[in-house]
Amino acid sequence: MPTVTKNLLIINVLVFLATIVAQSYGLDLARYLGLHFFLADNFNIAQLITYMFMHGGFTHLFFNMFALWMFGRILEQVWGPKRFLFYYLVCGIGAGFIQEIVQYVHYEMVLSAYTSVNTGYSVIPMGEYLNMMTTVGASGAIYAILLGFGMLFPNQPLFIFPLPFPIKAKYFVIGYALIELYAGFANNPGDNVAHFAHLGGMIFGFILIMYWRKKDRGNGYYYN
Repeated sequence: MPTVTKNLLIINVLVFLATIVAQSYGLDLARYLGLHFFLADNFNIAQLITYMFMHGGFTHLFFNMFALWMFGRILEQVWGPKRFLFYYLVCGIGAGFIQEIVQYVHYEMVLSAYTSVNTGYSVIPMGEYLNMMTTVGASGAIYAILLGFGMLFPNQPLFIFPLPFPIKAKYFVIGYALIELYAGFANNPGDNVAHFAHLGGMIFGFILIMYWRKKDRGNGYYYN
């Protein structure tokens, strides 16, 4: 397994285990390492990086790491470790940045008119609620990896459960992007997934790949 992919897997798993241990001592690492809304008291600029290594549960971690192992190692073998790590981190930071913008729009359009929020369990001050707006997970960077694979190997057939037939990588990526776009605008109650962060990772990934294609044709269209 390529070095960067392997180390990213190890770091994510170790941080997840550290989160479980910290919880047993009454310490919530997401309060410090998760990405908070930038108007919240708990926000720190370093969280744009640290949030990528936090996960909300085992399932969240497993699927992100499975996709990293499945597609990330291929991109690293093609790009090399430095470019792959740069791509991963920039897209993850970009996903967090887009998430901050989306939260700010929601704040300006809805929350700014109130001084408190009814959570369904209690009424809490707005400042406390803003601190609850926390994003965790590597999903933004992972969606960028999916996009990268789809752009480098657009016609590679993939078997996606539960589809009984293979689907080309380019259609798989487009389908995922459309699902995330729909879910983001649907804004269903109880849906706590950062759909626009996923799209943000894909957007930054697309920009980077197109820039590299223009700058260096040898790192452009790659494989059919």
